Amino acid sequence: MNDLLRAAELRAQGVSQRSHRPSQRRNQPHVTDVHVRFATDMTIRQDAEESPTVEFRGYASTYNAPYEMYDMFGPYSEVVSAGAAADSLAREGLDVPLVLGHDPLRRLARTTNGSLRLSEDAHGLLVDADLDPEDPDAGYAIAKIRSGLLDEMSFMFRITKGTWSPDFTEYRIDAFDIHRGDVSIVGFGANPGTDAGVRSAADVLRTRLTLAAAL
Repeated sequence: MNDLLRAAELRAQGVSQRSHRPSQRRNQPHVTDVHVRFATDMTIRQDAEESPTVEFRGYASTYNAPYEMYDMFGPYSEVVSAGAAADSLAREGLDVPLVLGHDPLRRLARTTNGSLRLSEDAHGLLVDADLDPEDPDAGYAIAKIRSGLLDEMSFMFRITKGTWSPDFTEYRIDAFDIHRGDVSIVGFGANPGTDAGVRSAADVLRTRLTLAAAL
């Protein structure tokens, strides 16, 4: 029996049903059973002279794009279904910050004050935020993104609905709750499908190119 089939067999023995997955929210991104997934797709844009803020846009998760994960039984594929955040995003009083490195104290924007807006499209979980370049953390992020040193995102969430494939080699997240989780700019991520960046509005008006493309 090859290693993959053996891992699937062991995993099947370790779950009570195909929908069973840890549901507790992660408090730290590297603690067992904390749900944090990564992606890469960011741009930033600074508005014209009338506005000092910098617009951040990125994908914290990509949909229907399998990525490799690991558990105690070995590797398996995980995929997030399109629309998985719909119920959570429709929640009244949704509280989600945009942070650096999943640090709850290094907040760059937040849904509760309107500086962070979350939505879904066919590609994934879209993050749109207004950053204050005078804030030290935001200034750090903007500079690192513009230089290409940071270009990945992830999100912290709680799985509310998911299913294992019959052979236990793939887990599909059909719904997740991001309330009081986060979306984060990170150094490295497990999901290569998302990215992040910053762009100048003036540059966009002049050239119709994002800063990421210009770099």
